[in-house]
Amino acid sequence: MARVLEFKLPDLGEGLTEAEIVRWLVEVGDVVTVDQPVVEVETAKAMVEVPCPYGGVVTARFGAEGAELPVGAPLLTVAVGSMEPAPGDEASEPAGADAESGVSGNVLVGYGTGAPAARRRRIRPAPVPVAPAPVAPAPAPAPPPAPVAPAPATITAPVDPQGPVAVISPLVRKLARQHGLDLRLVAGTGRDGLILRTDVESAIRTADEERAVGAAPVAGPGPEAEAEAERIALRGVRGAVAEKLSRSRREIPDATCWVDADATELMAARAAMNATGPKVSVLALLARICTAALARFPELNSTVDTEAREIVRLPGIHLGFAAQTERGLVVPVVRDAHTRNTESIGAEITRLTEAARDGKLTPAQLTGGTFTLNNYGVFGVDGSTPIINHPEAAMLGVGRIMAKPWVHGGELAVRQVVQLSLTFDHRVCDGGTAGGFLRYVADCVEQPAVLLRTL
Repeated sequence: MARVLEFKLPDLGEGLTEAEIVRWLVEVGDVVTVDQPVVEVETAKAMVEVPCPYGGVVTARFGAEGAELPVGAPLLTVAVGSMEPAPGDEASEPAGADAESGVSGNVLVGYGTGAPAARRRRIRPAPVPVAPAPVAPAPAPAPPPAPVAPAPATITAPVDPQGPVAVISPLVRKLARQHGLDLRLVAGTGRDGLILRTDVESAIRTADEERAVGAAPVAGPGPEAEAEAERIALRGVRGAVAEKLSRSRREIPDATCWVDADATELMAARAAMNATGPKVSVLALLARICTAALARFPELNSTVDTEAREIVRLPGIHLGFAAQTERGLVVPVVRDAHTRNTESIGAEITRLTEAARDGKLTPAQLTGGTFTLNNYGVFGVDGSTPIINHPEAAMLGVGRIMAKPWVHGGELAVRQVVQLSLTFDHRVCDGGTAGGFLRYVADCVEQPAVLLRTL
């Protein structure tokens, strides 16, 4: 006889305790194969397709798109092919089974290990009813709590969240609802017509401008202004960033030093390289300079073990770089950057940046960095005092490269100048070490031939 197995949301790594259902990839009644992706979820770190370790017929799904589930909560149930259950068999245990029994032999991270429950308890939506299937039913599990009815998508004309409106994020629905915006009138610019937050914000601005035409001036904000203030939940990527930055400020006694550097020769070297081979970005050049500088000043490629009261100098350089995406700021990591040349680093930066913009970075690609490079010059700003990416010990910030008057060869000239800033953990080194690191980086920017000594 067939048996019905329950697949629970696995621990997706790095201590994550919950995930939001973005998109179901299967329907009730579908036949799934072993390790077939069945749902796309968003964690605080990345968008992940979750494979099911069972092969069979989907008999129920738990949670609507947009719902947030804790690790260990049921995702779906699968009726596995005709077989006799072993005595004392647990329906939710995939570990140790094989593909012939309709169960994957691959153990998902943290799945079936008896991990403790998530820190927060959330209401679990009821499973979608399923039509009778030609399989023998297993004993029904205890019914989950009744789902909370979803809020309408607009104020004046509620939209069925299961209708044709292409919206995934509950924050987008909430923003539209707060401004009385009918999502059926919004054109989505995301993949497959998905309505993004930027689409809703643009529609709100347009509506506000139309209402402002011919409107009489008012003396000032009324008492209802505070009630209409937008509230955005600190969760997902935004929540993870907020927690990490707050922790950095709480735990790390940081200091910042900066210097202006003449990048004219660096830009000339880049132009020469691009004329004779694959394109090399400024970020790739700066990343290669960072690896050379960290080899000279390994104190900055370290972390602090507060419990053991020890500075841990790390043997390898895993270089993180800041990337702005629609989901917020993320920091992909170039693994083993110290073993790569400029071209290899550049190719990996390009690959990771594209994955970040598509929301396809894995948690492993967003963690484990030992030093971060932040090129905020792409936003048109000259300088900044970066916040260290905890638990790292330093971050190099790079402003925009622009033409400025500069004394060169004893004469005033127009040169390409960039501001470099280094924020460092004062526990791992003193200002002399930090200044030496920054000065070496600036020397390599001003005279790229300096790098030849370390290649």
